[in-house]
Amino acid sequence: MTLAPTLAIIGGGQLARMMAQPAIALGLPLRLLAEGEGVSAAQVIPDQMVGDYRDLDLLKKVTEGCEVVTFDHEHVPTEHLHALEAAGVAVRPGPDALVHAQDKGVMRARLDELGVPCPRNAIVSSVAEVEAFGFPCVLKTTRGGYDGKGVWVVRGVADVAEPLRVATEAGVQVLAEELVDFRRELSAIVARSPSGQAAAYPVVHTYQENGVCKEVIAPAPDLSAELAVEGEQIALRIAKELGVTGVLAVEMFETVDGRLLVNELAMRPHNTGHWTQDGAVTSQFENHLRAVMDLPLGSPAPRAKWSVMVNILGPSGEDVGRLYDGYPHAMARDPHLRVHLYGKDMRPGRKVGHVNVYGDDLDDCLERARHAADWFQGDLGNDSD
Repeated sequence: MTLAPTLAIIGGGQLARMMAQPAIALGLPLRLLAEGEGVSAAQVIPDQMVGDYRDLDLLKKVTEGCEVVTFDHEHVPTEHLHALEAAGVAVRPGPDALVHAQDKGVMRARLDELGVPCPRNAIVSSVAEVEAFGFPCVLKTTRGGYDGKGVWVVRGVADVAEPLRVATEAGVQVLAEELVDFRRELSAIVARSPSGQAAAYPVVHTYQENGVCKEVIAPAPDLSAELAVEGEQIALRIAKELGVTGVLAVEMFETVDGRLLVNELAMRPHNTGHWTQDGAVTSQFENHLRAVMDLPLGSPAPRAKWSVMVNILGPSGEDVGRLYDGYPHAMARDPHLRVHLYGKDMRPGRKVGHVNVYGDDLDDCLERARHAADWFQGDLGNDSD
């Protein structure tokens, strides 16, 4: 009997946690580097170490005896990834690809070079340079931002000081981008293996609330066939040109004049792909594992006409929400509902789980998913419907 090779995962968040279930089905041993005791993935992956992903010696120790290493975030220093490759570990996605998800300036320069449609952009380092770029615009730190952090909409000179200060203190650059007049935000997720096989999921509509993804509808309603194909082709081309191995999420704007512009890249399973756990033949998590292990990819085809994912967010008030106590109501009301909790403590605005619903009636799917998420968050009071 041939034993499956061990896969190391750097990062103990919910994305690593959700890789565990398909890994069990595939008979694939996992080893985890978690940032703390008892974090989300550490609750379900027993072979684990705790420590700082910026510690190269620890990274070497975690990956010892592992054929492949992958990630649930993009923050491992690029030079450490090159060192792991030099030590004989297959880093997937590799550092030359991952840097485009780590550094927005590098990403924009490369996509512009490839002719991929993007917002007008420039690296800026002073108020005068931002003013020359033009107001209003969006300023982003090139590294470290996520879920709306490290992003500012600036409409005049007075708004520029804080982004420049934050970037200077963090030792990173500032990227200026045009403020896009967009109809909605979309996401295209693909998986790509080292042998070059690729699979594309349908382009989805994503709804953001306070910079955090709140809802996803798959496929994006009222998206023309031409734009749907274009979105998939853009994501597949980026994956190929950058040499991505694993899952790539390409967040896009659909502009009011009917164009697609690439906003962000993520080289890992992504919140906008959580609907695939229940709504697709093969989830993004299983296809990420298949891709990084260079196994044949599974079908990304949807199981139903519509799938809806709604995140469960920590409430802003004193009510901490129901979470596990919400199961009796949610499951009794909707036996077809799929709930995924992350084992996290509630904090205002924190993603602590999500619900998936799929079916033939979009309005029905939205109502069911929203009701369940609201119930888990404690937003429905004494509703006994």
